[in-house]
Amino acid sequence: MAKMKKKTWKEMPPAARVGTVLVGIAQMALMVAAQRDISKRPAELINGPKAAWRAAALINFIGPMGYFIFGRKRAVAAK
Repeated sequence: MAKMKKKTWKEMPPAARVGTVLVGIAQMALMVAAQRDISKRPAELINGPKAAWRAAALINFIGPMGYFIFGRKRAVAAK
């Protein structure tokens, strides 16, 4: 199997460049949203230590999505 050479930014087609930028923007937006939520949410409403979720939220898409799915405690419905 032949090795494929990685393309540089200038060698990428315009659509690939736009896609790369959009994915980067989405990743940064998720990370910032998770960090802000961790900062504003009381520790009692977070599953586990805040510091651990802060560090996890820095890991690509997996960290912020993991925080939003597993890190926040669900609100109890008022009766």
